[in-house]
Amino acid sequence: MSGNGLTGDQKKPHPANFGHDIIVIGASAGGVETLSRLVSDLPGDLPAALFIVLHIPPDSPSLLPSILNRHSQLKALHPDDNTPIERGYIYIAPPNNHLIIEGNNVRIIRGPRENRHRPAVDPLFRSAAYTYGSRVIGIILSGALDDGTAGLLAIKRQGGLAVVQDPKEAFYTGMPSSAIQNVNVNYICPVGEMGFLLQRLVLEPAFISTPPKPNGVIRKEIKVAEFDINTIEDDNRPGDPSQFSCPECGGVLWEIQDGELARYRCRVGHAFSVESMQAEQVAALENALWVALKTIEENISLTKRMIKTARERQQSWLIKRFEERMADAEQNARVLRDVIAKSRVIDEPDELGAPKKAQAS
Repeated sequence: MSGNGLTGDQKKPHPANFGHDIIVIGASAGGVETLSRLVSDLPGDLPAALFIVLHIPPDSPSLLPSILNRHSQLKALHPDDNTPIERGYIYIAPPNNHLIIEGNNVRIIRGPRENRHRPAVDPLFRSAAYTYGSRVIGIILSGALDDGTAGLLAIKRQGGLAVVQDPKEAFYTGMPSSAIQNVNVNYICPVGEMGFLLQRLVLEPAFISTPPKPNGVIRKEIKVAEFDINTIEDDNRPGDPSQFSCPECGGVLWEIQDGELARYRCRVGHAFSVESMQAEQVAALENALWVALKTIEENISLTKRMIKTARERQQSWLIKRFEERMADAEQNARVLRDVIAKSRVIDEPDELGAPKKAQAS
């Protein structure tokens, strides 16, 4: 497949551009059933390649290729790094790795997490938009929070099409609703109609009247996702330093204003939408509360041991001091337990709908 885009002020597709033959799909909680239904409506001779990112825990095996192969006439697989792109295949991001399109190949990269995930939807969508422009169809399916919104916006800006599952039928409405609110999507439809829509769209000419200029910010963010050390060490970063610190590594976050959509990225590449950063901050706060509670409980245990020793030595003045300290510590522990019990952690379910905790990068 050629990675060439449109050149000049054309009203017809580039000779290599027969249609929208690059289909990128992002899904999370509730995504397995939704994807199975979608691919079951696609013919085996579909003249396009599909690329899927489904949020999955990094320590879990992914059964998605075998599941989709039971429903699809297309061949689904976890590709190796630098696998050539071919029509009629479904390329699925493996656990704990980003799936990125680079030229005529797919890259499998263990880069920094984005929106609390690796694999994440945004790196795939950005790389497709940068490489294939108007030939890309971006699809957002069921999922919580908002991974994929920024990537879908990049696809639209490079002349591609945006398709979103109707939130009314999605198992989790966060990702579809965020995409609809922030991107001028082309189609909103139930998944039962999406396969037939794609069969029509892949045959339509992929053209734009004036092709967009190469986007340096998109290219830089792709290289960061690929964990390119020269890009990461480059001090010329997109955006401006913010007042916030990265909830994963503690580094300074640069704020990238993407139209009306604000995003954040730190020095080593962790990236967040506003919603995902808030979720990670709340998770980090809960972890800090547990650490504080553990420290206080250890202090109480140590103080009890010191009281016992003081009693054996009949040091009444020391006993009184230790008992006062222990009473303060026990009160602090009660307060922390109450705060933890009442706190609400913003945590995205996994692909089957079960809650999961944030994973370390």
